[in-house]
Amino acid sequence: MALFKEKKGFFGRLGEKISNTIMGRMSVDEDMMDELEETLITSDIGMETTMKIMENLRDRVSKEHIKEPNKVIDALKSIMVEVVDKGDRCLLSDNTPLVVLMIGINGGGKTTSIGKLAHKLKSEGKTVMLAAADTFRAAAAEQLVIWGERNGINVVRHQEGADPAAVIYDAIQSAKAKNADVLICDTAGRLQNKKNLMSELEKMNKIISREFPEADRETLLVLDATTGKNAVSQAQEFGSVAEVTGIVLTKLDGTAKGGIAITIADEFDMPIKFIGVGEAIGDIEVFDGDKFIGGIFNE
Repeated sequence: MALFKEKKGFFGRLGEKISNTIMGRMSVDEDMMDELEETLITSDIGMETTMKIMENLRDRVSKEHIKEPNKVIDALKSIMVEVVDKGDRCLLSDNTPLVVLMIGINGGGKTTSIGKLAHKLKSEGKTVMLAAADTFRAAAAEQLVIWGERNGINVVRHQEGADPAAVIYDAIQSAKAKNADVLICDTAGRLQNKKNLMSELEKMNKIISREFPEADRETLLVLDATTGKNAVSQAQEFGSVAEVTGIVLTKLDGTAKGGIAITIADEFDMPIKFIGVGEAIGDIEVFDGDKFIGGIFNE
């Protein structure tokens, strides 16, 4: 994640704050631990996750008889990697055909993430189609069509206000006819009425199961890292109405409150699969816990 090294933002700031807290100390003591704890909490990592990290750190310092401040930083990095790293679960299914449902609130970067993900998959040699099933938001389909044109990818759409499930149905028929490897579906981003959203997603999934049973399925939740604790609330809300298989964390461009990534990876059974690291079409990366934490410490 070289981008993080080039930008002064959350990553450089948090690493610097941690170093300032630890380095220069004559000894590893409880005052240092308390100050480090406060540093993590105020960096959007969250109380519960911070407590877990600090408990593990104190335990490791005690068991390994760590006396040097620089060794504390090494131990902290190792613990933070363990918190965010979900191993193979961080990968998108390699099986094709694959249907990807993208969910998340409007304005969180969902449509942009679809365009970037489509570009990434196409560059890997996969044939991709898009379904504009967010039919209740003005201009949603138009935005997706623009991304489709930029990628040279077909977009299945209906008129505004149409039944989203009908869009999914037609997109599946088109994907099957064209032997597409991946069908990415934009869906409505409304949390105001969870019952309606749940019904909508259930209907979509039933159509996929009936019309495309041979397809693997992913449901990716798009979260805006700059919203901090609101992203945690969204993960809770969407997780209650959908079987989320992974997170796409957007706007991690070095200015975002990236500590929220650590909280989300820790608190929810939703691995972070991709991160958006800029505005360009290629600015999406597979999430790597080791590189992410290394970026915090400018490694």
